[in-house]
Amino acid sequence: MVSRVIPVDPFDLVIFGGTGDLAQRKILPALFRRYCAGQWPDEAQIIAAARGELDRAGFHQMVSESLHQHVPNRSQNAEALSGFLQRVDYVRLDALTDEGWSTLAGKLGRDRVRAFYFSVGPRLFGPLAERIKAHGLANLQTRIVVEKPFGHDLDSARALNATLAAHFAEGQIYRIDHYLGKETVQNLMAVRFGNMLFEPLWNSQYVDHIQITVAETVGIDGREDYYERAGAMRDMVQNHLMQLLCLIAMEPPAKFDPDAVRDEKLKVIRALDRVEPHHIVRGQFSGGPEGPGYRDVVDNPRSTTESYVALRAHISNWRWAGTPFYLRTGKRLVARSSVINVLFKDAPHSIFGEEAGRHANALSIRLQPNEGITLKVTIKEPGQGGMRLVDVPLDMSFAEALGPESQDPPDAYERLVMDVIRGNQTLFMRGDEVEAAWAWTDPVIAGWQARGDVPKPYDSGSTGPGDAELLMKRDGRHWQGIKP
Repeated sequence: MVSRVIPVDPFDLVIFGGTGDLAQRKILPALFRRYCAGQWPDEAQIIAAARGELDRAGFHQMVSESLHQHVPNRSQNAEALSGFLQRVDYVRLDALTDEGWSTLAGKLGRDRVRAFYFSVGPRLFGPLAERIKAHGLANLQTRIVVEKPFGHDLDSARALNATLAAHFAEGQIYRIDHYLGKETVQNLMAVRFGNMLFEPLWNSQYVDHIQITVAETVGIDGREDYYERAGAMRDMVQNHLMQLLCLIAMEPPAKFDPDAVRDEKLKVIRALDRVEPHHIVRGQFSGGPEGPGYRDVVDNPRSTTESYVALRAHISNWRWAGTPFYLRTGKRLVARSSVINVLFKDAPHSIFGEEAGRHANALSIRLQPNEGITLKVTIKEPGQGGMRLVDVPLDMSFAEALGPESQDPPDAYERLVMDVIRGNQTLFMRGDEVEAAWAWTDPVIAGWQARGDVPKPYDSGSTGPGDAELLMKRDGRHWQGIKP
């Protein structure tokens, strides 16, 4: 199966912080792959802006090394690299002064999309937005791209939104969450709204509960200062897991339109009940054969920052009343796995007797690794006397079902950066959506701070703290396994 690549309109993409880790590891490799795919028009150009004393040749050398490291070998060739670098420029610029801004202005083309990617810390968002306007760099097709964190709490998120809104309209602001660019995350909407098989059953009458798991084997190396201030609740639950929850729980939008989709996501967040203290578990990985413990990594023997969160959430609306949503995420776990499990209720009556056992359907949507969808169905066990039942998976691995191209799908940043150029905000968070997510998250964090809660220790390389298992067992349920 070969997909058709549709070229985008001519554009200038300015990457502030172009020499930084994110630009070198994610943004530039994504742009290179889109260039190789033929999605760039001839007039397109990238301009990296940073404080480093580099010239164009020096920056090209940096980019070449980054692409060699972060782009698969099969996507690399000398001709493509040469063509790409011809469209890459560099400007030495200071976000806090007027140095370099006139040089940048002279490199921008006319009558084309201008996208400004803020690959810098949030403290520079305001100064950058102000200087883009002050130096006349904005036009009617200007977009700005900002990375998370979108604030540290509700107050800071509101302040950030107000700062950006002072210079740009909401339709020009692209808050990027790379999880929404993943192919399988987008497939959540296709599975739900493109299949009559599922949507009639997608409610509390038929669904027993839903689990959302984002497990990571990595720790926090290189992010110690940020993570100690944020923790798993702010770093993962407030944004990534919240977005997955919205996509799995939202009502069908009237059409596949950016604001229609985001309106429905916002309704889900606003319908979330406050999490009860006994419905949340915090954990912190300890040291062992897998490596040092969290407190050793951050060099704080009294740290109470969580590296793991599991919680039970409820959505008080007509569709989901009474159906629990279990969310969990953690660092240094036994396996890397992002999966959504929809567990359906048992049949109301079994005609096969007690010896057949209890059986329920389950839909598993694997986001990473080995992206795909599995539907567990019940059949007769072959070759046995009587009517004995067994659960078997109907498994669709995207790599097997969709052919060789699906084994090398576009990276999340490839899709999202090109959506910025297209002007499509469907997969980007809106300002009121961010604030609503913080309004739900802040009381949870304030609650455990007021109670003096301390995270439960768990072994690196495990499935997390034992209390997370008890969270499910109290409800007569169990986590679907994180498989090594």
